[in-house]
Amino acid sequence: MNKVIHPARAVALGFLLAILAGTAMLMLPLARADGAGAPLMVAFFTSVSAVCVTGLVLVDTGTYWSGFGQSTIMVLFQLGGLGMMTAATLLGLMVNRSPKLRTRLMTQTETRSIGMGDISSVARVVLVVSVLFQLAIAAILTLRLQSDYGLAWREAGWVGLFHAVSAFNNAGFSIHPDSMIRYAGDAGILVPVMLAAIIGGVGFPVLHDLRHRFRDPRHWSLHTKLTLSGTLILLLLGYVAILLFEWKNPQTLGAFGLFDKLMNGMFMSAAARTSGFNTVDVAGLTRETWALHYFLMFIGGGSAGTAGGVKVGTVAVLVLLVIAEAKGHTDTEAFGRRVGSSAQRQAITVLVLGSVVVAFGTVALLRISHFPTDQVIFEVIAAFGSAGLSTGITADLPPSGQLVLALLMFVGRVGTITFATSLVLGERRMPYRYPEEHPIVG
Repeated sequence: MNKVIHPARAVALGFLLAILAGTAMLMLPLARADGAGAPLMVAFFTSVSAVCVTGLVLVDTGTYWSGFGQSTIMVLFQLGGLGMMTAATLLGLMVNRSPKLRTRLMTQTETRSIGMGDISSVARVVLVVSVLFQLAIAAILTLRLQSDYGLAWREAGWVGLFHAVSAFNNAGFSIHPDSMIRYAGDAGILVPVMLAAIIGGVGFPVLHDLRHRFRDPRHWSLHTKLTLSGTLILLLLGYVAILLFEWKNPQTLGAFGLFDKLMNGMFMSAAARTSGFNTVDVAGLTRETWALHYFLMFIGGGSAGTAGGVKVGTVAVLVLLVIAEAKGHTDTEAFGRRVGSSAQRQAITVLVLGSVVVAFGTVALLRISHFPTDQVIFEVIAAFGSAGLSTGITADLPPSGQLVLALLMFVGRVGTITFATSLVLGERRMPYRYPEEHPIVG
């Protein structure tokens, strides 16, 4: 039994240790801009948000933290994005090129690798894609910041690197107090950041599949096809809905010209699914757009990537199940493949438990705070889905409310990984079956 449970628990423990280490580092006087040690709650909340790649903050990252503190935060969300066990596997590969069985089991837990044989391959894809893509985006941003914004090379390099790493890991941290609002009219900044968030968010198993079969879509795995098609559908539907709801809103897109409206609408659609950056004031969005964000933040990105949420694949399986049931089909099918019954049960379980966590978090926060229900729901789903967007109430919550958000961030990022994998690893066939009966549904 221990062989089944231990890897999932080890993943959660790895994230927890990283959070505690990050808290200790951020409490050092060296980490704060004014040389005074950060309060425990500020350091702890920031560490949880960074490791869980969420982006919710209690203080302004660019002015409150020193260069050392900002570097610590960047390392934390880099580790959180890559994953603790993946990082351990990469270290083992560099040392002896043969990770131990236990490490490979834990990495399989975190990356959702198909089998034990492809652990090293997936880990290498994680390393190569992450490093090369982040450096490429950092270089593009640095050149843009230096040439168009007049920043010194050193400052432009740091701002570019920080935002490139944050975007790829869907962390949502920015060293600007207004996030990306100052770049709302600059496609040279927004497009690279958006692409980094999307690519990091589709999941490393998808990137691994594309690396080996990019020119042969017919042989892509069902997971890859569902994730890519689901991601495209969510991006487009979110894009159209945002344009519809915000086109004439003077507090958001209504203040832009035609091109900037179209560009920022797409950026908002991509950012809502966990990157956490914003180019407009989230508090100024219409209530319809807030409701749309509930949906997009809750779903999140692809499995075993840097994004959060219940995952695109989970929702895709459920949509296919509903379509099959509506048509009266006994099998759930897509792209010439039949979706296994175990995957359908797991998807339902993940969605139900995610909904329960959000519901309990909402009730708890409503009980603790005095903010309106719609703002509380937004904050809860943003924390659970690792989205990092906020209507501006995070810092004004009482310490107990901030602890609730910290717990939601941890459960949303680590709990879904641990629980979903526990379902897979713990699956077993019983030596008997009870007689079948059909209760009345609906």
